[in-house]
This record gives sequence, C-alpha cells and structure tokens, in this order.
Amino acid sequence: MDALKTILDILVQVMSKPAILVGLIAMVGLIFQKKPLEIIISGTVKTIMGFLILSGGANIVILAITPLGSLMQQGFGLQGVLPVNEVFTAEAQKMYGTAISFVFFFAFMINLLLARLTAMKYVFLTGHHTLFAATLVTGILGLTVFKGGSQVMLIAISSVIVGGMMVFFPWLSAPFMEKVIGSRDFVMGHFGTTNYVLAGWLGSKVGDPKDSTENIRFPRWIGFMREPLIAMGSVMTIIYFIASIAALNKVGMDDVVMIYGNSDEWWLNSLIEGLTFAGGIGVILLGVRMILADIVPAFRGFAEKIVPEAIPALDCPVVFPYGQNAVLVGYLSSIAGGVLAMSLQVITLPAGESMGVLGGVILPSMIIHFFCGGTSGVFGNATGGWKGAVLGGFLCGLIFTLLAGTSLRAVTAIGIPDSCFGDPDFGVVGSLLAYVTGLFK
Repeated sequence: MDALKTILDILVQVMSKPAILVGLIAMVGLIFQKKPLEIIISGTVKTIMGFLILSGGANIVILAITPLGSLMQQGFGLQGVLPVNEVFTAEAQKMYGTAISFVFFFAFMINLLLARLTAMKYVFLTGHHTLFAATLVTGILGLTVFKGGSQVMLIAISSVIVGGMMVFFPWLSAPFMEKVIGSRDFVMGHFGTTNYVLAGWLGSKVGDPKDSTENIRFPRWIGFMREPLIAMGSVMTIIYFIASIAALNKVGMDDVVMIYGNSDEWWLNSLIEGLTFAGGIGVILLGVRMILADIVPAFRGFAEKIVPEAIPALDCPVVFPYGQNAVLVGYLSSIAGGVLAMSLQVITLPAGESMGVLGGVILPSMIIHFFCGGTSGVFGNATGGWKGAVLGGFLCGLIFTLLAGTSLRAVTAIGIPDSCFGDPDFGVVGSLLAYVTGLFK
C-alpha cells in the first residue's frame, strides 16, 4: 500500500505541473508522428519552457498586484474574506489528502475516456485547476454525505464529477473560443468558463467586434498608449498611486511601507509595481507564443493515437495575445463589478452577523479579477468590441464575488472558515453541491 501511495504521489506531482504534463503529451505526440529525435527533444523542451515562461510571467503579475489588494483594504477600510483557492486546498488536504490525490488521477483518466467516447473531444491540461476542482468536490462531499462513510464511493463519485467538469466546461467554451482565436486548435482549460461564455454571448448582444479594444485611437499627445504593454503599465501605475495615497491618509507611512515590503518611497514602489505588472504580461505573451508554436502540431499526434480528434484545453493566458487591450479593460471592469457586489453583500449583512442573504463579504481579489476578468474582457471583445469587453469584465467581477459569497456559507458550514474558492466555475459547482448535499441532511 505504501508503494502504491508513493507511485500515486509521484503521478500527482507530475500531472499537477502543467509544464511537465503538456511537455510529456507533446513528446508522445511527436513520437507517434515518427519525428526525428532532435525534433522530439526540441519540441518537448520548447513546450515545457513555454509553460515555465508563462508561469513565470503569471507569478510576476501576481507579485506585482498582491500589494494592491492590501492597499485597497487599508485605504478604503474594506473588511471581509479574500477568495484564495490555495487556502481551501491546504485545509482540505489535511483531512482528505489521499482521497484528493486519487480523485485527481482518476479524474484525468475519466477525462481521456469521455474525450474518446463522446462528442466532447477535449483534454484538460491545466493541472493546478484540476487539483483545485478535485479538492473542492472531494472536500464538500467528504465533509457532508460521505462523512464517516465509504472512501471508495467518495473517490469514485468525486472522480466522475471532476472528470465531467474537465470536458464539459471546455466544450462550453468552444464556440466562443473560435471567435477569439479564429480556429478550434485549442479551447479554454480554466474554471472561469461560465463567465467567459456569458461575456461572449452578451458581447454579441451589446456591441460589434469591429469596435475592438485593439482599435482604440489615442490622441497624438498620448500616442505612446497605442502600445498595449505601455498602456497597461501606465494605467496600473496610476491605480497604484491612488491606492497608496488612500492608504497613506488612512493608516500612515509605516503600514504602507510594510505592505510594499521595503523601505523605498511609496511613489517609487507605485511606479515599480505598475511597470512590473506590464513586464509580467510581456513575459506571459512570450510564453504563450512558444507554447502554441509547438503544442498544437504535437498534440495532433497524441490525438491520432490516444484520443482521436482531441483538442487541448489550455490555461486562460493563452488568449491574452488576441486582445491585449481587452485584458486591461476586462480587469478594470471586473474590479468595478466586484466592488459593487461587495457593497451589496455589506448592505444586506445583518448587524453583528458574518453571513447575510448574499453570504459573506468577499474582498476584491486582484489575482482573480486580473486572470478571470481580463479573460472575460477578451471574450466579450471578440463578439462585442469594447462594449463587450467592459460588460464581460464587469459581470465577471460581479458574479464571481456573489458566487464566492454564497459558497463561503457552504464552506464555513462544513468546518473550513474564512476560506472560499474564487473562480466562477468553482462557485457554480460548489453552490450546486452545497444545495444537493443539503437535501441529504
């Protein structure tokens, strides 16, 4: 049993690293295509490097926007729960670590089986989101209907649910993904798809893709804003200045210095963090270009032998090159939607209570607003131009904040307080599971 557990742990570690998982699939695909050894090695290494570069860029962005959330909380007196997938994952792992590992592995196998046997020919390759989904489903079921019950049934049912999620949500994204990238070479493999599809659908109702955010004309005196990365850096720097000034007025210099984590002047930190954000986006775009240059052709070999006609489902930053201005528009609009949702949660919260009719109060997560809101902006822009990007991002922030609030009620009820998932699909699935499991009480 210990040997089996060790093997399973190794498989989970490998599969939870998107760079290694996708690199292995690229290698298998190139081998099946009978490519020369040097092409196999080159394609595999470049695919892995592309994912590592993308992940590195994402980490740069996360580090650059993390202080912004703290500044807004301090500067504007915000109180509530910050949605962080990793917090729930860490707590649930303590109770159901082995079961979650089994669910993670078997869910991927079910994904391959469903892709082979059904019309939903999608292989979900975003390992960390698979782990989050396995944790969410196993945690809720394990702490409710299967509490003290059969671990085998818990693993089996959780694996089927997560495996189903891994083909259903990419399938849902496919028609709109085609409008974004102009083909079906890959689809969305990120559990924010509910919002992305909504953004794409509503975008087509409110705007025209000809009015794209990428066609925005700037006056000559700010002509430098035509370069998307410069525009992102400039806007984020301004936002940092505003948040820093608000925090300075509210809590003073010492606390602001502590938030930034160094003794530099606040205005210098604002400038550096704003431009670092844009630099991180540049790194992400480089990684995406490397991935797409190798994984799409290599995946054809994998599909021909393992899952005929299979299409890879990839992480959300793969769409950023198709609407760089839309990413920024969606991000900022998502923050606005999140603040509105948070305000509604505060207004409907009874005095002295931690839960209201809209659940708990959810603080703005700059990370989720950026990745989910920015991606929603790209989808909305593809079907409705700048109007679609604004509406898509705004609804993303509004919906994921409200869903996180309601799922917080369920998560708190099962014994993991002050923690919740933020990505929209987790909110949808978590709320549905909470409702269904509540019927068995």
